Amino acid sequence: MIRINENYLKLNASYLFSEIAKRVSAFQAANPDREIIRLGIGDVTRALPQACVDAFHKAIDEMASDSTFKGYGPEQGYAFLREAIAEHDFKANGADISADEIFVSDGAKCDTANIQELFSEDIIIAIPDPVYPVYLDTNVMAGRTGKFADGRYEGIVYLECTRENGFVPALPEKPVDLIYLCFPNNPTGSTITKDQLAKWVDYAKKNKALILFDAAYEAFITDPALPKSIYEIEGAREVAIEFRSLSKTAGFTGTRCAYTVVPKNCVAYDSEGNAHNLYAMWNRRQTTKFNGVSYPVQKSAAAIYSEPGRTQVKELAAYYLKNAALIRESMMALGYECTGGVDSPYIWIYGKGTGSWDFFNLLLEKAGVVCTPGAGFGRCGEGYIRISAFNSYENVQKAMAKIKEALK
Repeated sequence: MIRINENYLKLNASYLFSEIAKRVSAFQAANPDREIIRLGIGDVTRALPQACVDAFHKAIDEMASDSTFKGYGPEQGYAFLREAIAEHDFKANGADISADEIFVSDGAKCDTANIQELFSEDIIIAIPDPVYPVYLDTNVMAGRTGKFADGRYEGIVYLECTRENGFVPALPEKPVDLIYLCFPNNPTGSTITKDQLAKWVDYAKKNKALILFDAAYEAFITDPALPKSIYEIEGAREVAIEFRSLSKTAGFTGTRCAYTVVPKNCVAYDSEGNAHNLYAMWNRRQTTKFNGVSYPVQKSAAAIYSEPGRTQVKELAAYYLKNAALIRESMMALGYECTGGVDSPYIWIYGKGTGSWDFFNLLLEKAGVVCTPGAGFGRCGEGYIRISAFNSYENVQKAMAKIKEALK
């Protein structure tokens, strides 16, 4: 008989954002006349930059003619996009990354989920708490954890992120093999300094570990002292894989384009301690399982790095950061402790002893505002909510006025 992968039975019954959608739908059905402002799921609301739109149209026109039509492209991505990424996202910031170490994909969520296929089932994994659910859930699906009990999975080393440590976790007390880090952080909005990040690189080198570094929100960093890439840290090429996304950078949530960087000297080990090149393994994985991102999408993505594209992308990030500043200032004026909202589009708010889902329900029912309950990101997220800056400034103003009225 056909059998299931029983690791799926360990998963929580509902994915966080599916549960939020279900609750919002139920509220809307019961209150059809109430306006709802969504500041929960981090989906963007502004149109693609004009440079990207123009490039998209031009590429579509190319696809309409036999002489310029493009069929299957390279699984790793077209050279014109990879070269632009290497030049502007890495070399311009002092990071030694070449174009052929960049793999273009249809989403950082997919890549952070798929990358774990390269590693043994019995490795020791360190994952922050609170955390973006995909890191944890995909390892549960792969069988690297025990049962779920008391809000955590057996077999995982949890890196606790709290008010006391500024939501930047301490190094593990025991050796681990695979480490997930995300900065600027989702969900807490916290950032990491170069000195703090260097300690993680040193730890990984000492313990022959690997860091999976999610830099999906680097476009929101305005402080020049903060690292935009882990490869700004000496030695990181040997022990880190980095993930980037154009979803928030340039509004590609519905267009789908991202990339993963796997340096050629980044290695992992077999059971006998022999080093193996992760670049070659990931390349093989992608050429076997992925047919690449469409030509028009990649042409649109490459336009981000044109002179007008760079200006428009900065304006887009500045718009959402203006929203974030308003949310942060408004919540702090109401007496709530906040992290993020500076160099990050997320604001992490302590509920003064109110439970996460209770706070979520309060804002939904009394203010008509959707946030994300912190408990959905892990045990350390209980008592917090996350508010996203991805909406119009007018809606954010309206939401903050409604929240003020609901919480006074």
